[in-house]
Parts: sequence; structure tokens; C-alpha cells
Amino acid sequence: MARTKEFDPDAALQSALELFWRRGYEATSMADLVEELGIGRASIYATFGNKHELYLKALDRYAALQNPRLLGELSQPGPALPAVREVVRRFGGEAASDEKRLNGCFITNTAAELGPHDEAATRCVERNWEYMETLLHSALVRAQAQGELPEERDPLALARMLLTLMQGLRVIGKASKDSARVRDATEQALSLLD
Repeated sequence: MARTKEFDPDAALQSALELFWRRGYEATSMADLVEELGIGRASIYATFGNKHELYLKALDRYAALQNPRLLGELSQPGPALPAVREVVRRFGGEAASDEKRLNGCFITNTAAELGPHDEAATRCVERNWEYMETLLHSALVRAQAQGELPEERDPLALARMLLTLMQGLRVIGKASKDSARVRDATEQALSLLD
């Protein structure tokens, strides 16, 4: 007779996400996961696979939690440029916030830690960046069609610049206590939308 799981896999995945987000992939051992999740190593393997598979599942979960917020912010009816500005300012504010900056962004952290040598992690990061770029591009195309953005501006190039800036803000914010650096970069980037 098969045994039933004595833990909530969804809660365990959320705990793994939070641990990996705080510590990174390399600094998190299976022993750390066993302790944090409160379940045995065999249960982790049976439910999630190895540490790498669990990490990728946690990364997918993070994106699934973050992406709907961004979609909602950038696809509201009405003027599009204020929504783009607000998203960029939110990223800058989070990067400068003592409360949020230390963890950074799980996607950005993964790009920095695993991107150079982990194809599966890189695919996940790239998928999320493409999603963000598409949302920004769509909002900027709408802004241009509504007369909010000058015709000579390239919405795709602006979307790519903003994506790069937003990811860079997360890196700078995580490593620096100088919040003025993040604020100034945010405002200079937004001035390109005028």
C-alpha cells in the first residue's frame, strides 16, 4: 500500500524558494533543504527530484508569482507610459529599500550565479527576461500609438534598455548601500521616455 505524503509539497516548494533566494544555489546544501523544509531527503528526491531540479522548480514558482503582477501593471487600460514609469520606479524603489534589497531578485541572482555555466537555469532566466521585455515593449507600443511617446523612439530598443536597467538596479541595490545611485539611474532612464 502506497504511503500518503505527510507534508504539503506546495509549502515545501515555497520554503525551498525562500532558502535558495536568500542563500543561492551553491551555498544551499541538501542538509540545509532537509532542515528548512522539515522533510527527509528521500521525500525531497521523490517529490522534487535532485537539488538542481528543485532549484529550477523554485525558480519557475518565483516567476509564476511575480509575472502576473507585472502583467497587471503594464496592461491596464488607459495611458501606458505612466504604468511603465511606475514599474521602473517600483524596481528602483525595491532595489534601494533596505528591507528588499538584500535578497535582490531571484531571477537576477540566478543569472549572476548560474548563468555562465548552467543551461537549464539560463533558459529559465531568458524566458523570464523575454516575458518582461515583451510586456514592456507592448506597453511602449501602446504609449506610442496613444501619442505619449514620440514617434522617433524605438519601443523595442527602449524595452530592452529598461529591462537591462531594471535587472542592473537589482544587482547594484543588492551590493550597495548607496540608494542615491539607484534613484539617479532610475530617473535618468525615465528621462529617455520623454
